[in-house]
Amino acid sequence: MKAAVELTGGLTVQTDSFANPVFREALRRAFAPPGEPGHLGLGSNATLEVRCSKDIKVCGLLGPAAAVPGDRKSPWLSDTQVGQGGATAWRTSTLAAGTTVAVVYDIVAPHGAAGDAGSPQLFLQFITRYTHECGAPRTRVTTVSRRWTDGANVGELMQGFDQEAAAVLLARLAAHKMEAEDDFDVTRWLDRSLIRLCARFGDYRKDEPESFQLRPQLAYFPQFVFNFRRSQFCQVFGNSPDETAFARLALQRETVGEGVTMLQPLLYSYAMGAAPEPVLLDVSSIAPDRVLLLDAYFYVVVFHGTTVAQWRKAGYAEQPEYAAFKALLEAPAAEAEAIIARRFPVPRLTVCDQNGSQARFLLAKLNPSATYQSSAALSSEVIMTDDVSLSVFTEHLKKLAVQS
Repeated sequence: MKAAVELTGGLTVQTDSFANPVFREALRRAFAPPGEPGHLGLGSNATLEVRCSKDIKVCGLLGPAAAVPGDRKSPWLSDTQVGQGGATAWRTSTLAAGTTVAVVYDIVAPHGAAGDAGSPQLFLQFITRYTHECGAPRTRVTTVSRRWTDGANVGELMQGFDQEAAAVLLARLAAHKMEAEDDFDVTRWLDRSLIRLCARFGDYRKDEPESFQLRPQLAYFPQFVFNFRRSQFCQVFGNSPDETAFARLALQRETVGEGVTMLQPLLYSYAMGAAPEPVLLDVSSIAPDRVLLLDAYFYVVVFHGTTVAQWRKAGYAEQPEYAAFKALLEAPAAEAEAIIARRFPVPRLTVCDQNGSQARFLLAKLNPSATYQSSAALSSEVIMTDDVSLSVFTEHLKKLAVQS
């Protein structure tokens, strides 16, 4: 079923029953007419065609589309196929405003010779044709041009590096390899890819891990990979095959912004007398007098600290003199509803208290900087896990990147 949905650009919803509010809301939005809240505004019968310079060939596409058979001797086709390969055009039945696909290219010119022997510029062209929801045909042509640069010129290469887009593309490629290749060790592949990247673009002295530094364009990339390694995309234990397939389908079609949210969820803190603020995705962000809001794309968690939970159960929010506390409870709930209202598929909402059974949805996403093995707890919560923390992961990465 996953292949049928992916190749046709279909929509998926995952719930445990047809009576679940998530399924009912998703079904309502799928058939909502224009002008109603939640209307998806889907285009139909869409095709994407790509063209490129002579020094570049097309390997394939990662996303919700099927390859359109074409000329196998096309000068734009690469011998290496990735995803839906062997074509320069793809078709999908539905096209949403946020549908995002990844086209993988292969540079066939010799290293450093593309800009010397031929044109100093390269171009990529994307031709999108689809039927608008009003029934009118639409064609959009996007042409981008870039300048060739020598691969040894690290400074120029880094100027155009988008670490968020690169992290989502790496995740899409890893998800594809996990399904297409037998005995594929995704953790080892990710680690090796990250080590090679840091060894190539990091600033350091040989065999001195304390000297290692990353440029601002790469500063957050290692933690994106760290969180992706721990996510449901890679760690399938504890998830059903349907849950894994649903998550990977969403990853292959969403925008870069939403994809980053899947890899590294957003965490916000609410406290009385203070404005909401983003906080580290770390167990140290938990505090008794805080309310945390976690946006993990597939679900949204409103987490009450122990003190906040006790005050709520005591009914303080219903008393006029505690209006500030009532506002503290309402603010994250309103933001959670706003997230649910604008996202499709509809995420699941979980409201929980610290030390409650549902708190596991938040704890599973946090960096385990304080565990039962720690010499001193760094927060009001300790995660019972053997997973390494981000700091330990980073230290090992530095040692492997700088070694001779």
